[in-house]
Amino acid sequence: MGSSGNATSTGSTPASVTGASGGAETSSEDPTSGGAETSAETTQGTGEDPVIDLPALQNVNDGRFATSEACTDCHTADASSAAMRDEAGRDVSPYALWQASMMANAARDPYWWAMVRAEGAATPSKALEIEGECTRCHAPVAAVRPELWEDTPMSLDGLLADNDRAQLGLDGVSCSGCHKIGSDDIEGESQWSGHLDLRDEPQMMGPHADPFPMPMSMHTGFEPVEAAHFDSSAVCAGCHTLDTQTLTPQGEPAGGHFSEQSPYLEWLNSGYSTEVAEPGPQARSCQDCHMPSESEDGVPISTRIARRPSGGDFPPVSERSPYNRHTFLGGNTLVPAMLRDNAETLRPIASSDAFDAVIAQTLDQLRNRTATVALTAPGRTGDTLEVTARVENLTGHKFPSGFPSRRAWLEVVVTDADGDTVFHSGGVDDQGRLVDAEGAVLATEMVGAATQPHFDVIDGDSDVQIWQTVMAGVDGDPVFRLLRAESDFKDNRILPDGWRTDSPFMDRIAPQLGVADDDFVGGRDDVTYRFTAPVDAGPYAIEARLLYQPLSARFAAELFALDAPEIRAFEAMWDAADRTPAVVATAQVEG
Repeated sequence: MGSSGNATSTGSTPASVTGASGGAETSSEDPTSGGAETSAETTQGTGEDPVIDLPALQNVNDGRFATSEACTDCHTADASSAAMRDEAGRDVSPYALWQASMMANAARDPYWWAMVRAEGAATPSKALEIEGECTRCHAPVAAVRPELWEDTPMSLDGLLADNDRAQLGLDGVSCSGCHKIGSDDIEGESQWSGHLDLRDEPQMMGPHADPFPMPMSMHTGFEPVEAAHFDSSAVCAGCHTLDTQTLTPQGEPAGGHFSEQSPYLEWLNSGYSTEVAEPGPQARSCQDCHMPSESEDGVPISTRIARRPSGGDFPPVSERSPYNRHTFLGGNTLVPAMLRDNAETLRPIASSDAFDAVIAQTLDQLRNRTATVALTAPGRTGDTLEVTARVENLTGHKFPSGFPSRRAWLEVVVTDADGDTVFHSGGVDDQGRLVDAEGAVLATEMVGAATQPHFDVIDGDSDVQIWQTVMAGVDGDPVFRLLRAESDFKDNRILPDGWRTDSPFMDRIAPQLGVADDDFVGGRDDVTYRFTAPVDAGPYAIEARLLYQPLSARFAAELFALDAPEIRAFEAMWDAADRTPAVVATAQVEG
């Protein structure tokens, strides 16, 4: 298996990571821990734990691009202004809502730092090229157009340099990173995989007609211009349709490619797509869900989009509607909590309160707008009860979507009339690892072990219905290093409603179940549970919980089996983090 931990790091310690010797020793794995032991070479030397130490953001404006700090004078709410407030007076300014998002922190995400170093450690001859590609989407302003920077590709070490380019990169998917994306081939494929049409002219594009240019031009040097493509989901496709080349450990092309993520293509092939001849009643753009134009109470927002730097409103800046909230909510609560709890070294611009708000909003989205679960009335055959759980996907793409580390699963618990547990599938311990009914960690959570297959029927407590992507290498076996992947070993993520089979991109988005399952259809999946339940011990209480992790314990264990300072630093954050899975939906029935 390509991610079993036999690869080593490049042997150098970047300036960002302190407290580590930078050795390349591959750590040994403790099968009871679900991860790798920290190697002695990493912890000895300075006597300090490794940390990812990133520079604080500065106000940079080089005439082509600017960090978000250059936008705060006008695009933050102020007590003296009515601008950027919803009907209840809540702050809906772009900067306030964006600052704690995963977009804002794309280049400060410690998991991303660890994963990029892991890919470089597994393929050291291509480490710098890998970093150049990965920064295209996580630090786009600094990476997409290297010709603007003396044809020097961006790198992780480049993000630590004391220069404007590093600062623009550390701003993540920033104001400049989005509002300078041009419309060239916007509905084609040329911008995919981070090859954005990023413009260096002194302009900022947006969806609003007839912008009043003077304030922005005067204070920043950029001219606001209307750009109709900003209402299109295609503007998101450049980084959310990502293809990677399959490489050998020596860095040679293995002849294949892998669709690392394709939410845009999944959406395009669903009943939610607006890019069809006759959009259906469910049609919604990416922006409609991830940048809603309604307030938290569902009221359409109409407000000015800017204020005076000194306070008060610009009279010529009229109210705009629709006005999109820059929330960019997904399903990740783990990394925002890590950014909050390690702010002294990761140095995000957002406050602890801002991260708390994003975490709360993300949990609300997971619980109320992501998926549902329902249980049928139990059926009995002798001493056996049978119940079917139906999970319905409420999103416009697969659930879960995006990077292959994410997983959702069903926990089903059955108790008898005395309250004793008679069946338990999908339980989890306090480290976020799946366990059996006795609390023992499942073998499928361990490095190098088999993975859970797709189930239509479950009758054992060591079997768990997990909706996820498991990558496959050139030999067809599971791998956990992205650049070893050539296909899906498993992709049973729940399809969006209205799923079609005629997509020209079906080779990227087709499910891979490994078994026949007639109940796996667009919008839902049914799973039947059978368990022993004698009549005289009833009635039985049956509860199902749909749970979600942005980083599964198994994927993390495979990451920690490699060694690099950033991996050890992220592992320390992981060890300290609350890894309780998010509860997406619940259902109960008695039988």
